[in-house]
Amino acid sequence: MSVKHENILDEKQINRALARIAHEILEHNAGAETIAIVGILTRGAYLARRIADIIKKLEKVEVPVGLMDISLYRDDVHSKLDQPIVQRTDILFEVSDKNIVLIDDVLFSGRTVRAALNHITDFGRPRTIQLAVLVDRGHRELPIKADYVGINIPTHKADRVVLQVTEKDDHDRVYVIRGDAAESKTKAQKKSPTGTKARKKPAGKGGPK
Repeated sequence: MSVKHENILDEKQINRALARIAHEILEHNAGAETIAIVGILTRGAYLARRIADIIKKLEKVEVPVGLMDISLYRDDVHSKLDQPIVQRTDILFEVSDKNIVLIDDVLFSGRTVRAALNHITDFGRPRTIQLAVLVDRGHRELPIKADYVGINIPTHKADRVVLQVTEKDDHDRVYVIRGDAAESKTKAQKKSPTGTKARKKPAGKGGPK
C-alpha cells in the first residue's frame, strides 16, 4: 500500500531550525557555561548532539550531553498492549545547579516530556529545566510548553509526524502522514507477515499480552 507523505522540513530547513534553537538557548542562558543538554531517546538524542556541536562552534565550550530513556516513566505505559523496549539512560555529569535543556523531536501530548521531568529529578535538582523541540504539533494533554521550537505545524490527532535523521535513516527530513493514511499504514503493517509491526500469535495463546 502506498502511503502519501507530506514533507514539512528538508535537510537545510532542519539545520537552520537547530541553529536557531542553539542561538536562542545561548541567549536565554547568557552563554554555555551553565548548560547541559539531555536528548530524549531515540531521535531527540541525535538532535541533542547536533545542538551541542553547534554551541561548541559558537562558544568554544564543550557542553555536557546526556541521553534519556523515559519508557518506564510514562504514565500510560501500563495501558499499552506491547511492553516498552527499555534502552538506556546515560547522564554522566552532575545535574544539580545546571540549566538542563531537554531535547525532543516532536512535542505532542506532553506525556513524554512529563516522564522526562520525573526522570531527570532522579539525578539531582537542576537550576532550571528547559525544553527544546524540533516540531510542535499541538494537541497537548498536559500543561507543557516548549521554550524553544523549530517549527509549529497544524495537525489532526490521527496524523503521524515523523523525523528521519542521517545518523539512522541516511537522510534528514520531517514529514506528516495524514489521518486515514496513517491508520491504513498501521493496519497494513499489522496484517503483513513482513511488516515491521507484524506479530505472530503464540501457539495456544490468545494473542499479545
